[in-house]
Amino acid sequence: MVKVLFVCMGNICRSPMAEGAFRRLLERVELAEHVFVDSAGTHSYHIGSPPDPRSQATALSRGVSLRHLRARQVTTADLVEFDYVLAMDRDNFDHLLALGKEPEARRRIRLFLDFAPNLPEREVPDPYYGGSGGFERVMDLVEEAARGLLIDIRERYRI
Repeated sequence: MVKVLFVCMGNICRSPMAEGAFRRLLERVELAEHVFVDSAGTHSYHIGSPPDPRSQATALSRGVSLRHLRARQVTTADLVEFDYVLAMDRDNFDHLLALGKEPEARRRIRLFLDFAPNLPEREVPDPYYGGSGGFERVMDLVEEAARGLLIDIRERYRI
């Protein structure tokens, strides 16, 4: 089974939106049984909390429910257990690199938008302090990158 972990700062906005969008995509193409999906945050601000209500509302407007998700903090074990550790932005990418000392673990860490090469952005912006338009933009970005990630997984793992 391929394992994918999405990582942002608090695990209440971007990474749960990415988790939900990617999980929905896997269900649509009937690969949910072959890919395990999770999300986490680099910081411990919101451990145990559900996703931000704005994240939930935006995702739900696109047919993605996040209500069952709860925030957790990324661990060093995650860097070994997951095949893909996907940071939403450069700050979280750097935090993950500092957490993962082993070369093998570091090779698994990437920016999520690396899977959306046609987008001008390289980072998923944090919508937490903005309005609803920021959450819509995040969902646009994660849906696009999710499609690219699916292609990568299919090619790499032949599923």
